[in-house]
Amino acid sequence: MSSFLVISLLFGLTFGQTASLCAPSKYTIHVEKKECAYCLAINTTICAGFCMTRDSNGKKLLLRSALSQNVCTYKEMLYQTALIPGCPRHTIPYYSYPVAVSCKCGKCNTDYSDCVQEKVRTNYCTKPQK
Repeated sequence: MSSFLVISLLFGLTFGQTASLCAPSKYTIHVEKKECAYCLAINTTICAGFCMTRDSNGKKLLLRSALSQNVCTYKEMLYQTALIPGCPRHTIPYYSYPVAVSCKCGKCNTDYSDCVQEKVRTNYCTKPQK
């Protein structure tokens, strides 16, 4: 093997271990209100991907700063509002949702993120889509 190939392989393995794959990803949200006749499928972007974390098994031996448990979270986001069709007049027919503009690996902020990974729930409509 040539030295260039070996160096490239080592660089790739090193960079691959430290690189973050956290980025905005397309996602579809299904929204419905019980008062409204229809379900609305909204296409948005969320932050998803891999962030390097450090194993906390050695927490008694390591400094607290060495025990980072980073998640893929919003760096910059904006909110958009959609109109849910088929709502009666007494119901507010609007739904606001976040749109990820950029993402980062960092601490999970419970002000705007669900920081607990739960069992995957099916994202579907029980009413006709419009």
